[in-house]
Amino acid sequence: MTVQMIRLSSLRLGRSLTRRWLILFGCALLISAATPDDRRIITGQMQELSDAIATGDVAVWDKYLDPSVIYAEEDDTFKGKAAALKEIAPLPNGLSGTIKIALLSYHEEEDVAIALFRQKETEHYFGQTIYANYLTNTTWKKHADGWKLLAAQVLAEKTDPPSVTLTNNRLSEYAGTYTLLKSSATYTLAVSNGMLIATRNGRTPTVWNAEACDVFFVKGEPRIRNIFQRDRAGQVNGFVERREMWDIVWVKKP
Repeated sequence: MTVQMIRLSSLRLGRSLTRRWLILFGCALLISAATPDDRRIITGQMQELSDAIATGDVAVWDKYLDPSVIYAEEDDTFKGKAAALKEIAPLPNGLSGTIKIALLSYHEEEDVAIALFRQKETEHYFGQTIYANYLTNTTWKKHADGWKLLAAQVLAEKTDPPSVTLTNNRLSEYAGTYTLLKSSATYTLAVSNGMLIATRNGRTPTVWNAEACDVFFVKGEPRIRNIFQRDRAGQVNGFVERREMWDIVWVKKP
């Protein structure tokens, strides 16, 4: 092979590689251009599903649920498509509301997309208005007739309850040192500037807010309540740290 032939062969190879790179780059551009549109479509379908809850429009849910969907709800239940469709019904008289969604995170891989939404619910309950937020993680699969919801998990976002103001005399009933059963751990409670301050084993002090008499919470920890216990004479003799349904017992030192 002559030097000229080698040069021609290299030139052809270079052109072939260039064409391949251009094709791959063009495909990448097409994929990346499709993603925002898919994101918009899925977000729109999620809003349609949310709107259909109040109106009881089962046709919308039938349209967008994949036949193999697994739907986990905030009440600890999960169901397939047939069971989910049975629950879609108009709200009874006296109840109405809206759910507005916001897309928080999105990832798409070929024909599968994962979308995390926040659903902000406003409910009108017999003349009173209440609010709730939900984090809903969804998985979508693309079929010939569009994106279908393949899986969803709904989590109710817990919030702190409103607090009440107790007198210093009432707060002073809780002051003292408490010990954890079968442990060296201690809680020291003191009253300062009208607040109940709790310090555990020298850690950073926290404010215990009263939800009601003998019931306290810490802001940012909505799953926990500190509930004081009293003896037959009405004197505080300890508290339970209630983590949802589970109680951790603390005993007040004499």
